[in-house]
Amino acid sequence: MAVNKSIRTTCAYCGVGCGITAEVSGVNASGNGDRGVAIAGDREHPANKGRLCSKGTHLGETVGLEGRLLAPMIGEREADWGEALDLVAGRMRECIAEHGPDSVAFYVSGQLLTEDYYAANKLMKGFVGSGNIDTNSRLCMASAVAAHNRAFGEDVVPCSYEDLDATDLVLLVGSNTAWCHPVVWQRIEKTRERRGTKIIVIDPRRTETAEQADLHIPIAPDGDTALFNALLAEMKRRGKLDRDFLRDHVDADEGFWDKLDCDPGITAGLFAKLCNIVAEHPRMVTLFSQGANQSVGGTDKGNAIINFHLATGRINRIGAGPFSITGQPNAMGGREVGGLANMLACHLGFSEDERADVAAFWDAPNLCAGPGLKAVDMFRAIHEGKIKFLWVMATNPAVSLPDSRFVREALSRCPTVVVSDIIADTDTGRFAHVRLPAHGWGEKDGTVTNSERCVSRQRALFPAPGQTRADWKIIADVAARMGWEDSFAWTNAAEVFREYARMTQLAKARGKALDLTAQADLDDAEYEAMTPFQWGGERPLTSRFPTPSGKARLVSVTPPAPATSAEFPLRLNTARYRDQWHTMTRTGLSPTLSQHRPEPLLEVHPADARELALVEGGLGRVETASGAAVYRVQLSEGQRRGEICVPMHWTDAMAGEGRSNRLPSQAVDPVSGQPGFKNGAARVVPLSPEWRAFVVRRDAITPEGLLYWTRSRVKAGWLYELAGEGTIDLGALLPEGERLEVADVTRGMRRVAVRGEDGALIAAAYLTRSGELPARNWVADQLGLDEASAAELLAGRPSVPLPDRGPIVCVCHGVGEMDIAAAANDGAATVAEVGGCTRAGTNCGSCRPAIAKLLEACLTLDKEAAE
Repeated sequence: MAVNKSIRTTCAYCGVGCGITAEVSGVNASGNGDRGVAIAGDREHPANKGRLCSKGTHLGETVGLEGRLLAPMIGEREADWGEALDLVAGRMRECIAEHGPDSVAFYVSGQLLTEDYYAANKLMKGFVGSGNIDTNSRLCMASAVAAHNRAFGEDVVPCSYEDLDATDLVLLVGSNTAWCHPVVWQRIEKTRERRGTKIIVIDPRRTETAEQADLHIPIAPDGDTALFNALLAEMKRRGKLDRDFLRDHVDADEGFWDKLDCDPGITAGLFAKLCNIVAEHPRMVTLFSQGANQSVGGTDKGNAIINFHLATGRINRIGAGPFSITGQPNAMGGREVGGLANMLACHLGFSEDERADVAAFWDAPNLCAGPGLKAVDMFRAIHEGKIKFLWVMATNPAVSLPDSRFVREALSRCPTVVVSDIIADTDTGRFAHVRLPAHGWGEKDGTVTNSERCVSRQRALFPAPGQTRADWKIIADVAARMGWEDSFAWTNAAEVFREYARMTQLAKARGKALDLTAQADLDDAEYEAMTPFQWGGERPLTSRFPTPSGKARLVSVTPPAPATSAEFPLRLNTARYRDQWHTMTRTGLSPTLSQHRPEPLLEVHPADARELALVEGGLGRVETASGAAVYRVQLSEGQRRGEICVPMHWTDAMAGEGRSNRLPSQAVDPVSGQPGFKNGAARVVPLSPEWRAFVVRRDAITPEGLLYWTRSRVKAGWLYELAGEGTIDLGALLPEGERLEVADVTRGMRRVAVRGEDGALIAAAYLTRSGELPARNWVADQLGLDEASAAELLAGRPSVPLPDRGPIVCVCHGVGEMDIAAAANDGAATVAEVGGCTRAGTNCGSCRPAIAKLLEACLTLDKEAAE
């Protein structure tokens, strides 16, 4: 019998940590049924107060069981849990016995709950006896962590979201906030409306966020450190340092003040504007994210930002501070419990007394002696045969790590690869000897910590489907088979949380800010009812810094030399798209989210495109010393000359090309070990395919031997974009059924539609060698329907033309460019007025910069026409 209930939980995506109210319906006791759920923002959650972005709004489209891993798999054979766990424990035990504990490694994820993370870290560092557990947070947050530790003595974010409500100036550094953290962007927008807050964006690209800023600083890639050094030097010249704060609360590296003067990397006029605004607005928050962190100099960038705030006293005050905003929903929770290889647990290091206390707390027989291998080094060790057992949990390193060709070679060489995941077919899972079915977002039960240190409950919406289990439970079951059952004898997530909360006493006793001891005695009912709370309070470093002296530290940082390459003259940047998430295993299932950017785009400045013979909508192959990938070309004035940008999301499961992590090298930040995804050396070669095509069909396929293919979700199936050379067997891409076909040999045109027994369209293909292809949307909308005539299907359009709405801008309400233009023509002169006419931009707000840009273009055309 179906059940209907409302559940308060937390969003599955970015580090903002938004609360969600989920109205669940249509689920039976086995976890099957239609798993219907209506998603809304939780108005009582402090992180979002009811707001959601487009990804969170459409979570209900991603909770089905399509593609789910629902039973343990040994190779391609289904197994029961007992056999699979025996094999995992046995292989690990044999590996440790023969090669030592450092031959074993865990690679985990910010998608895990804190309880899962805690269990994995305890097993590896306390019982296996190796530090070789690292997390994909290494790819997004490690440099911020290292900067915090160097400056504050602990990985502590010193700000809260409330500071964004009270600030007079927001500096956004390497953050396309409107796309990547839309709810934070909404908060900043409201502060600007209310207080007149200024917004400055420091970013090589003129992003959607930069379009809406009061000032855009288009620095060169990796120019952040020089800019902040020069900015601090200028504030010193202007007498804007906080001498009292420096005297009482800050130590400095020897010679710190002698190493600041440098070229800011921007014009003198623009630098003067920046300095004037900064000098006039001491209540300032600097929000920095992946554009700063994902660099071979990311830690220095973080410290340059923190140095500025410490030296000017713009910290530990309402509306002021350096604010690192995380990329994943539980990157912070993983950092708390020790998910990074260079931490022990609970913000503790590897000193003799810290190790002794942790060993006693865990009653750990084999506590590791020191740090383990960070992500890139871990996969080098796998490649070299030093690590022989790898357990990957809730992440996809075959796609997400840099130099993915090398990573895949490493996985193929590893004698035992275990993957715990929710999806049956991932790029990493294809290398697994054992796959273990884990709970997905809709079945998880535990806690997460967001960017401002707020701990929230993740509550299950649905019963566990198939044979899936919680990650902490899978880990505990393996530990029991290794002989450590008593130390992992938890019966529910609440017990794991209580143990972790008690363990933070070890951090508290050392003067650390991390302290969850007040939650250590929660009973199961209190844990179930837990409301969000923020460890450390709004500004946790106000009374003292967690260093031996109680003072923070100004860290000397050196701007990197400009990177150049004669063979690869372009600078390559990677970016996130507004409506996609990481490697698309979840968002790629949403037809709504797939409308925004259905293909991976190569963004290039028009002048560079002319020199490179690239054309809008054509194809270009990006080449680096590590690999190559093909993209659809998009001309963009927002790109600096000599620089290109590609997205991070596409995988082998979703495309034959567009795989961006083939391109970066294995170079990492020397302090944090974080890879540099943002400033690689590249070149671009234009491609001219002999034919182009698209296919729609109900089910997923994997075309082979093509120059280019990608797929994106549509309402009733999948849309494939294809291009190639030579001949193509178009029929082989289509299922069996009644075929309708038309061809023009002279123009190289062929079109095929396939109907099922009930007359409904089940697939269609459209190919051309020299002409234009029909619009995709109408054809895709016919899947599963029997309404269109044969002539309409082969024409690729209805007999009565539909209004042209243009590309979708607002996915929340399905509003296209033409709808916005019509609203402007009808008199809408502001984004708010467009929203009143069309509803565009009235939900998540991430499309408002795009609406503003379209509106400006429309109003400019109207003005020119009037003149």
